[in-house]
Formats: sequence, structure tokens, C-alpha cells
Amino acid sequence: MASIKPHGDQWRAQVARKGVRKSAVWATKREAVAWANRVEAEIDAGLQRGHTLADACKKYLETVSIGKADAEDWERRRFAAFMAHFGDVALAEITSEDLGEWRDSRLKSVSGSTVLREVNLFRNMFKIAHEEWRWLDASPFTGVRLPEENPARETIWTWRQILRLLRAKRTGKTAQMQIAFRIALHTGLRLQEVLTCTYDPARKVLVLPVSKGERKPVTVPVVRRARKLLEAMPRFTVSANEGSSLFSRLCNDLLIKGLTFHDARATALTLLSRRMDVLTLARISRHKDLNILMKRYYRETPEQISARL
Repeated sequence: MASIKPHGDQWRAQVARKGVRKSAVWATKREAVAWANRVEAEIDAGLQRGHTLADACKKYLETVSIGKADAEDWERRRFAAFMAHFGDVALAEITSEDLGEWRDSRLKSVSGSTVLREVNLFRNMFKIAHEEWRWLDASPFTGVRLPEENPARETIWTWRQILRLLRAKRTGKTAQMQIAFRIALHTGLRLQEVLTCTYDPARKVLVLPVSKGERKPVTVPVVRRARKLLEAMPRFTVSANEGSSLFSRLCNDLLIKGLTFHDARATALTLLSRRMDVLTLARISRHKDLNILMKRYYRETPEQISARL
């Protein structure tokens, strides 16, 4: 419904419909009403469109994602897939029902945790489009049921699996991934962090130009046994995406099933937990929430704990 209000000795008409916002000042109220009715009719007929999904994704990447080097590429790929699903559609035309159908479609091919991560990204974009950019009257994600998160992983690398992977004769970028894996086992770093970190031998710390959830370089303490390895660390020429694919292929070649590079982080933190208190471990892992550290990355079984007591 258009808003018609006095504006000095004239009348201002404001239209906010399906993501389209327009206003104009007219000499008489009749002219203002006629103009507003005409604009609303054009919007309903599709002759005028508000901002599109592509507009929102582009602006989010340029204003929100920018600087999140660890996540920017992932968000760009997710937005591209989101736009491929919905097509060239006006942002205001996307409904809660549409989003529910998209969610169910994604759950057929990926896990609930993956869909939940995507939902959080898209929901935040719609929230900002509504509250900050004023492109929407409301977010269509309101009322959309969230998928259930997968149970926390419990698997860690065994020494037999680790040795099999490290002793495999490989060259080129695959050999780089073997070195990166060894570094991750000693430091608990993520793949992207391993590939971009530098070691400061004077301070005995790692400097991460890229770290999840941070917008500035981060320093990480290093255990003694990892220092010689880090001093000999090569300059990696493989990207995180390419490295992840190479590592998965290497595991398949060696018949190592059900394990990922990221499981090396959990393996490292589980092993380090036996040698230090939880606060020191959290400084190494950079977890602000100890519950996440305990539930996702500390994977020692009750039987293993009992054997040490």
C-alpha cells in the first residue's frame, strides 16, 4: 500500500512493493495517488523490478565477504551455486517455500552440516538486505526450518595410516601435500593456514596471514618438536582447493578411507592434549569457545583415557 503524505504545500507519494522503492512529489493529492497506483500496477505486471539476487550476492561479496581471505572464495562459490539454482530472479520474489525446496534439494547430495553452513551464509545476506540495505520488506528465511547438523566426527589418524601416507613416493604438488600434512600433525593448523604460514625462529611462533574468523595476522605458539620441521618448510605452490583434491586422491590411491586433511587438526590437538592444559591447547587451536574444541577436535575415546589413568 503506497504512502501519501503532505509535503509542504505539495504531496509526497512513496511506493515500497516487491523490493522496489520509489517516491515522488506532486502538486495535488489526486496526482500523487494516481502516480502511486500506476507504479504499483507496473511492479505487479513485472515492468519494474527491484534488486535481483545477483545484485545482493555481488554487494555482499564486495562489502561483507571482502577481507575474509579464508572464507571469501568459499562464499563466492556458494553464491554462484545459489544463483544457478534460482536464476535471474528479483530478490523480493524469493519466498520461504522456495528456500525450503532449495534446502531439501541440497540435502539429497550433501550433509546437513554443509547445508546448515550455506543457510547461515544466505540467511545473513537476506538479513542485511532487509535491515541495512532496505532492499526487502522482510527476510524470506524467517520460518524456514534449519537442517540438523551432523554428529561430530570421532575419527583420527592412526600411526599406521600416517606412516603409509608419508612414506608413499610422490613428486610435485602431491609431495607438497605430504609435507603440509606432516606440518598439520605437529601444529594443528588448517590446510589454508599451513600453505600460507611463515615460521619466525627468533620468536618460535608461526605467523598466519590468513586464519578463520580473523581479519589480521595471527601468531601461534609452536611445540618444540615441530620447530626443525618448520625451519625446513618449503614455499608451497599449491592452493587450498587444489591441495584438498590432491590429498583426497592420494588417500584413495593408498586405500585410506573415511579420513580428510582436516582430521589431521583433530589428531594433532588430541595428541597435544596429553601434554598440556586445556587453556594452552586453546591458544594453539585458537578456539574462543572451549565447547567446540572439546566436541569437535578432542577425539580421545573413553577407553584411551582409561588406559592412561
